[in-house]
Amino acid sequence: MGYLLMEASMNERIVVGVDIGTTKVCAVVAAVDPVDPLRSINILGVGVAGSDGLNRGVVVNIDRTVAAVRIALEEAARAAAVEVRSAIVGIAGDHVQSFRTSGVITISPRDREIVANDVQRLIEDTTHVAMPADREILHVIPQEFVVDGQDGVADPVGMSGVRLEGTVHIITGLVSAAKNVYRCIEKAGYQVEDIVLEPLASSCSVLHRDEKEVGVALIDIGGGTTDIAVFEDNTIRHTAVIGIAGNNVTDDIRQGLGVMRDQAEQLKCCFGVALIDMASEEEGIRIPGLGGRPEKFIGRSPLAQIIQPRMEEILEIAAIEIKRSGYVGKLAAGAVLTGGGSLISGVAELASDILGMEARVGMPTGLAGGMVQEVSDPKFSTAVGLVLYGMQSGGGDGAVFSGGLAYQGEDRAPRDSLVNRIATRMKGWFDEL
Repeated sequence: MGYLLMEASMNERIVVGVDIGTTKVCAVVAAVDPVDPLRSINILGVGVAGSDGLNRGVVVNIDRTVAAVRIALEEAARAAAVEVRSAIVGIAGDHVQSFRTSGVITISPRDREIVANDVQRLIEDTTHVAMPADREILHVIPQEFVVDGQDGVADPVGMSGVRLEGTVHIITGLVSAAKNVYRCIEKAGYQVEDIVLEPLASSCSVLHRDEKEVGVALIDIGGGTTDIAVFEDNTIRHTAVIGIAGNNVTDDIRQGLGVMRDQAEQLKCCFGVALIDMASEEEGIRIPGLGGRPEKFIGRSPLAQIIQPRMEEILEIAAIEIKRSGYVGKLAAGAVLTGGGSLISGVAELASDILGMEARVGMPTGLAGGMVQEVSDPKFSTAVGLVLYGMQSGGGDGAVFSGGLAYQGEDRAPRDSLVNRIATRMKGWFDEL
């Protein structure tokens, strides 16, 4: 759920993606050439540790989460032979909310050329919205700008005008949830640089630029949450996190077949199918008996009859969120499914039927070398995406700006930290345009 970075040498930096999930913690160490960071990404090490300290993407047990973070990071760092010191941490959970808002400023003196500082003032203006004390801004994502009534402006810098307007997508989360993630990373012995929404990270690793341009919906089915992000015209238009995901499928299997949770997870991963029509009637599955009872055999069809209804529910809720975005008719690239839940056979076909659009399973792409095969799996999408997000420093596709949450003990950072962080991100963004 984040990345850790350090300077390895004058010519190379190390970026470490850490995905703190409900079922596992994944750490990915990558080496990046600063001369050409987007085309020379080598995976140096991977670490995975089981996690049971979270519930639906939110930390509920600090000690267990800290232990899992340490194990995963030490394993990845040992494989890569590097030292890790600081972190950008991601966040998920159904407490995450998003909304659109607008702002307007005047350019003085009149008809002066618009500069990046003017856009920074506009972004700051859009963040002055009434918000409960228990929530904080995580990201401010520009949608479009309007200069003197002329809309559809992607980059107003350099234009002449008197009035600058802008629409942004603001993502917020609970302060307590963010603070608990911070504590876990810091107790594990690392520093927190920033906080990132997980679907933004996943989109960096599994979505192609042309998909973001013509319109695409990303559905990341994890263990505790299903994350949704809608892109169109190279900009993120809608985000949502729902608290139903792969763990619910596992629980259904456990209760339906009367097996242990570990056995249910293994049945889901090894024999599960999301469409009953794809299940073979002849193929039998042996299930060990409980408490000395004899083992029993079931077919794949009864297993599919348990899995399909829950996967349908997850995808139907995702369809509602996509409809809420207002872009359901503009997604020419359809949907991309990723995360561990997308590994169940037939998920893409089921998603295509329920969503009414093309669907494919996405896995991390754009890696140059190293342990590429080890991370070429949907369950590593977030960790690898955080590596790519870190390299982009919040710029590039989607023009994502972070709210810059920071905590010093029990005290919250001053409001100015948001503006300062956005200012830094603005400079990087306009350098990329």
